[in-house]
Amino acid sequence: MIDVIIIGAGPAGMMLAAELRLHGVDVLVIEREAQPHGQVRALGLHVRSIEILDQRGLLDEMLAHGTQYRVGGFFGGIDKPWPDDLDTAHGYVLGIPQPVTESVLTAHALALGARIRRATEATGLEQDAEGVTVQLSDGTDLRARYVVGCDGGRSTVRTLACIGFPGEAATAEWLLGEVELTASPDEVAAVVTRVRQTQRGFGVGPSGDGFFRAVVPAASVTEHRTEPPAFEEFTAQLRAHAGTDFGAHSPRWLSRFTNATRLADRYRAGHVLLAGDAAHVHPPQGGQGLNLGIQDAVNLGWKLAAEIAGWAPPGLLDTYEAERRPVADDVLNTTRVQSELQSTAPGPQAVRRLMAELMDLDGVNRYLIEKITGIGIRYDLGPGPDLVGRRLRDMALPEGRLYALMHAGRGLLLDRSGQLSNAGWDDRVDRVVATDEMDAAGVLLRPDGYVAWAGDDDAGLRDAMERWFGEPSA
Repeated sequence: MIDVIIIGAGPAGMMLAAELRLHGVDVLVIEREAQPHGQVRALGLHVRSIEILDQRGLLDEMLAHGTQYRVGGFFGGIDKPWPDDLDTAHGYVLGIPQPVTESVLTAHALALGARIRRATEATGLEQDAEGVTVQLSDGTDLRARYVVGCDGGRSTVRTLACIGFPGEAATAEWLLGEVELTASPDEVAAVVTRVRQTQRGFGVGPSGDGFFRAVVPAASVTEHRTEPPAFEEFTAQLRAHAGTDFGAHSPRWLSRFTNATRLADRYRAGHVLLAGDAAHVHPPQGGQGLNLGIQDAVNLGWKLAAEIAGWAPPGLLDTYEAERRPVADDVLNTTRVQSELQSTAPGPQAVRRLMAELMDLDGVNRYLIEKITGIGIRYDLGPGPDLVGRRLRDMALPEGRLYALMHAGRGLLLDRSGQLSNAGWDDRVDRVVATDEMDAAGVLLRPDGYVAWAGDDDAGLRDAMERWFGEPSA
C-alpha cells in the first residue's frame, strides 16, 4: 500500500509531494498529461510563497530564473507603492512563469524520492477504514492510505469524493495565450495603454523567446471551457477590443479562464483531501491562485506525514481545513472586490476612486498588501500573544539564518532565554539559540513556519508541544 497518492502534478501537487518526502512518506503522483503542458497561467510568486521557498532551500534557484519587482497595482489594479518597512526580508514580487515554478518544484520532489506516473488519470475512488482504492484510466487499481486531489478547478477527485463546490458560476470569460506578433513592441505598448483605460481585462506583453502573452475578454461564456479557443476566435477578440490583432501568428498555446468563484464545502472526506484549485477557484485578480495552492501544500504536508507516522495528536489533520479554508474564503472575497473595482460602470468606478484615496493612508495600503502577499495571515490557534498563529520573518541567529535552519521541514524551538528544552520531542523539533531580534523569550515554530507558542514558561511550552507534535518520546 502506498502512503499517499497525489492526483495532479501542478505546483500544489509537487510542493505537497516534496513536503511529504521530507518526512519519509511514500508518495506517488498521478498526472493525466504525458508531459508538462507549458501554459503560463500564473506569472509570479508573492512574499509568503517566496518565504516558503527560502525555508525549503529553493529560493536561490527561483531567483536565478525570475525577476524581482517592487510594483503596485496588485489590489484591483490601483497603483500604490509598497511600504518601505514591510515585515519581510523579501519585499518584492518574483516574476517567474508557472512552468518554471513547476519544473523547480518537480525536480525538488523527485530528488527527495517522490514518483510520478504520467499519461493516466483517476477514474474511480473507493474508501474503506484502511484507505482508498484508486481506479486508473489504464485499467489498473492502486491502494493508498490517503489520496489528495490537486487536480484543479474541475477536480475529478472532488467529484468522486462527493465534496460540494458551491459558489458563483462564471459570468465572464477571457482568452489567454502565447503568440508571436509582427507589430513592434512600441506599437503593442501604445495600444495596450489606450485599451486598458477602459478595459482592464485586456493585456499583451512579452513573455520571452520572441513570444507575447495576451489576454483578452471572450465574446461570451462558452459551455465547453475545457476546449482551448480556436486561433481565429482569439485574433477576432483582439481586433474587437484593440482594433488590431498585432499580426499575431504561430500560437504556442491557447486557453480560457473565467470569473467563476467557488469554495469546497469541506477539504476532507475520510481518507481523501483537497488542495490548491481543487479546493478553491476565483478570478485571477491579485495573482493569488498558485500561491494559495503552494501554501495549502505546506500546511497539509507535515500534518499528513505526522498522521501516517503515528505521532499526530488527535485532530491535527483536521486543522488543515480549519486553517486553510478561511484563508481561501478571504481570497475569494478579495477577488470579488477587485473584480468590482475593475468594472467600468459608474458605481464601481466611484468606489474605485474612493479606494485609491484610502490607499494613500499607509495603514490601509499596508493592510491590503499584506493580505494580497499572504504575510498578513494569522491562524486562529487560541489565546496567546499576537505572534501566535503568524509566520516569522527571516532573521539572523547565532547558528545562521532562521529560514536556512528550516530546510528539513521540522519544528523549531527558538530559545532566547537559554532555559527552554525540546527534550522528548527532539526527534520532531529542533532547538536553536535565538537573539534579541526576537521579542519573546521563546518561540515554537511549526514546520510550516507559523508560531505555535510564544512565551517563557515551561508548562505552556509543553502544552504546545503536545498539541502540535504529539506525546513525547520515551
